[in-house]
Amino acid sequence: MLELILCSTLTLLPDYLIRRYLQGKRLGHEITLFSVWYELRWGITLCLILTVLLIMTVLYNHPSSKNVNALFRTISIFAETGGRVEQVYVGYNEHVKKGQPLFKLDSKRQEAALETVRAKIAEVEAAMVGAKADVLTSQGKLDEAKGNYQQAVDEFETKKKLYERNPDVVAKRELEKLQTLVATRQGAVDAADASKQSAETRLSKALPAQKVSAEADLAAAKVELEKMTIRAGVDGRVDQFLLRPGDVVQPAPVTRAAGILIPDGAGEDRLLAGFNQIEAQVIKVGMIAEATCVTKPLTIIPLVVSRVQDVIAAGQILQTNQLTELEKLGPPGTVLVVLEPLYEGVLDTVPPGSNCIANLYSDHHEQIASKDTGMLERIGLHFVDAVALVHALILRLQAVVLPLKALIFEGH
Repeated sequence: MLELILCSTLTLLPDYLIRRYLQGKRLGHEITLFSVWYELRWGITLCLILTVLLIMTVLYNHPSSKNVNALFRTISIFAETGGRVEQVYVGYNEHVKKGQPLFKLDSKRQEAALETVRAKIAEVEAAMVGAKADVLTSQGKLDEAKGNYQQAVDEFETKKKLYERNPDVVAKRELEKLQTLVATRQGAVDAADASKQSAETRLSKALPAQKVSAEADLAAAKVELEKMTIRAGVDGRVDQFLLRPGDVVQPAPVTRAAGILIPDGAGEDRLLAGFNQIEAQVIKVGMIAEATCVTKPLTIIPLVVSRVQDVIAAGQILQTNQLTELEKLGPPGTVLVVLEPLYEGVLDTVPPGSNCIANLYSDHHEQIASKDTGMLERIGLHFVDAVALVHALILRLQAVVLPLKALIFEGH
């Protein structure tokens, strides 16, 4: 409507003023609906053409979108394992800190497993004490065996020398018995040495390995016990948290979440807007923007484009066992633009999730100031920047209409 009024002031209004006041024609006599159309058909046609061109210029160079929202992230609260709720630590819509416990599941089985592993560690430590005693016992037996062996060797050597000097003093049968005794004592020494090595190996390798394994089982049991207490991963506010002791929860994605955790700062200090694909070449980082939100009526929020997503979500595909059919991808997507406040604090009172309307305004100041830009191009760029006023006025009218639309036309 504003574009039509502007164009008509350049075409229809001058013609009417000339015919009415310079030529003296009267309304209802010389100036009728038929005569206006017949005499002003070129002006009316030109007015419509200019209106369409002006609308296209405004909409293309100064994009507008109603798909604007203060999106925010939520975290579903799930237990890593199923169980019955034993205790609930927070209430509905309560603020929590990172690491703060939310609720606890029945952990009797995990506590029993933990105590079993601790008992196993104590058993291994006791076995290590016993193994030290076994090493000492084996050392004593080895020393005893070596003494007996040396005694048998000494006796055998003595009798052997006597036999070599005088065979009648020592019987040959006695020498054979002593030689057998030496071999027997040597076997006892080897057995005692092997027993000592076995005890030392058990003390230095087998039992430490068992202890390490038991300690690993202890750590795993502690982790399983810790899983029974569900904690907040970030600072935020718990919402839709209705768990009570006795409720049964299941791990994701078997059933619904126990609640929702909304992190602090989620969705604040930025708006996300989706613009038509035809405006992708116009939207640039650094463009000035304005927005008005239903949750902050009669207010124009100054913003700036901080990021433009270089891909459009409508084109994404997933790996499946079927070829992608383009007809099934859905409607064309939009160009995602991130809008941040131009001044600090202007979005503080806009709740996350608010629905807004946003305008972007092109700025060709650098091109106009460039020496390489011709006069006609400068005039055209000045005109393009100037017609941003039309969109700015429309946005302010929308800011006035939004409360009326929400309260009267859509009110219940």
